[in-house]
Amino acid sequence: MGENKLESCNCTIIHKDVVERVKENLPEEEILYDLADLFKAFSDSTRIKILHALFQEELCVCDLAALLEMTQSAISHQLRVLKSNKLVKFRRDGKVIYYSLADDHIKHIFHEGFKHILE
Repeated sequence: MGENKLESCNCTIIHKDVVERVKENLPEEEILYDLADLFKAFSDSTRIKILHALFQEELCVCDLAALLEMTQSAISHQLRVLKSNKLVKFRRDGKVIYYSLADDHIKHIFHEGFKHILE
């Protein structure tokens, strides 16, 4: 019926030298968990919209809520996730808090992902 099957290895030979070489270069578990958390932060379309907006301008919660047609509470929740993953930073100007990208790495990660899905 033309089903796609995953290819699997039908042998039982383990290439110990290759396995050991790769194992030696695996990052520590904690780093892998942190990396997985970073990618989880990118896994929500609202957070992606917020990041994309912040590529262009520094914005406050009110601006983001108006732009995305969402409540300020919903935007604040998403900003907390982005902030906890060090993807956005903020500055206070009187009573207003403005959000921006934490650094240029975020743009690079975003653009690489964007290029990948457009291939």
